[in-house]
Amino acid sequence: MRGAEGVPPRRADETARNATCDASRETSRDDAHAARCASRNQRRRATIVLVALGVLVIASTLASLMLGRFPITPAEAGGMLANLVVPVEPFWTAQQETLFFQVRLPRIALALLVGCSLAAAGAAFQGTFQNPLVSPDILGASQGAAFGAAVAILLGLGAFGISAFAFAAAIVTVLLVLLVSSRAKGNHMMVVVLAGVMMSSLLQAAVSYTKLIADPTDQLAAITYWLMGSLTGAKPADLAMAAAPMAAGLLILFALRWRINILTMGDDEASTMGVNAQRVRIVVIFAATLVTAASVAVTGMIGWVGLVIPHFARMVIGCDYRKLLPASMLMGASFLLIVDDVARLATTSEIPIGILTAFIGAPFFLYLITRKKQL
Repeated sequence: MRGAEGVPPRRADETARNATCDASRETSRDDAHAARCASRNQRRRATIVLVALGVLVIASTLASLMLGRFPITPAEAGGMLANLVVPVEPFWTAQQETLFFQVRLPRIALALLVGCSLAAAGAAFQGTFQNPLVSPDILGASQGAAFGAAVAILLGLGAFGISAFAFAAAIVTVLLVLLVSSRAKGNHMMVVVLAGVMMSSLLQAAVSYTKLIADPTDQLAAITYWLMGSLTGAKPADLAMAAAPMAAGLLILFALRWRINILTMGDDEASTMGVNAQRVRIVVIFAATLVTAASVAVTGMIGWVGLVIPHFARMVIGCDYRKLLPASMLMGASFLLIVDDVARLATTSEIPIGILTAFIGAPFFLYLITRKKQL
């Protein structure tokens, strides 16, 4: 039998099937092309954002070198920096040179390093624990450093001793948290967080006790001011002490940024991709703790940077840790540097930087927990 147009039914069916397959293949090709274009656009946008953040870091650094109660012109700053490489006839005063290299430059470098480290640690912890409201002090590193610094002040140690005690106490605190969580049963990540919260509460009580027994004429004020966080009095020695652990931790986090992407999918998904989630998580926690401890040891407690900055970075570059982590580093560096400029220039008496970061971070935290879109 033939159809109305004289075409056999079997041939008509084959023609229809072929046409359907051709249309399906064409649709698949269109979808694949659209996906490639979207991926290409995302990569281009991420590159533009990272370049813009890098330019912001450079611009804020150059501006900070010249800002202060004793202004230094761009020519003088450039001349002093160039004099390190090639001999330049000085057209600046000896006082300006001392101020530039012994006070302003170490402070700016430390602000960049600390901001970069806290933001990177916050982003890494948020991905590792799959919780967008986690901050670098979730495991008690900050409170441990605070207790170590308070004990060092009670013992009458100098600036280096205080920083060393704070760093060691922060590391020991996190090791204790991991030891306790390894002996507990249940969800491992939940147990780690709970152990960190409990340890932080215990150390906070210990810090309160040190303030109670401190000499109110000098020790109490020193402890209180340290707890506020500040870059005042940053010295080349502080920079030298903190730079090595910060650099080591940041390099580890940067190298593992694609594995943090896998951790956000869960342990089962990581296992199917051949990644030992438990081992990677321990390494990430160690690196993030290292940079957090080094940061808090030399600046005191500066909160909110590790919580707020990764969210700002997600808003502009997305959740891919291959781009999110470097974006958080750059944004954290420029953010803390700009806030420090405000802290030292806004009033005649310098504002502790921890107060300013709290003024910015707390309202943003309220926005995060009240916005309609899920975190």
